[in-house]
Amino acid sequence: MSELPLRKRWPTLVLILACTLGSGALVGFLTRDSMAVYSDIVKPSFAPPSWVFPVAWTILYAAMSVSLWLMIRKDVPSRATIVLYVVQLAVNLAWPFVFFTLQAFGLAFWWLLLLLALVIWLMVRAFRTGLVAAWLLVPYAAWTAFAAVLSFAVARLNP
Repeated sequence: MSELPLRKRWPTLVLILACTLGSGALVGFLTRDSMAVYSDIVKPSFAPPSWVFPVAWTILYAAMSVSLWLMIRKDVPSRATIVLYVVQLAVNLAWPFVFFTLQAFGLAFWWLLLLLALVIWLMVRAFRTGLVAAWLLVPYAAWTAFAAVLSFAVARLNP
């Protein structure tokens, strides 16, 4: 495996960060009117306050971006890794529409299980290129698993 030259490393990271964080911000903007759903539904006792979500996702999107950057630095021709990243990000970004806009809480649970499977697959690819890239995805997998449990509970409490 070869590494990208130093002059190509940082612009690539900035581009990945901009695309990932920008996509998350765009989805947040597009679903802003339906976010009131979270305050109106019955939630389990372990549900975090609504302000936690944008903070957590910003940190997770940054960690995901750095992980991808580390992976492509080590494995330049890996289109499969980039495609997997984009697919999991698209599934991730579609979830707020499923949960908040459609209020399809049961589907949101299954959607998160799909996302979790994609994140684990991405982690497996990351382990092939380096431990840091893989470990950066562990909080993402944990948060996605927590979100799935939360979605399951919400679906049960709001039939």
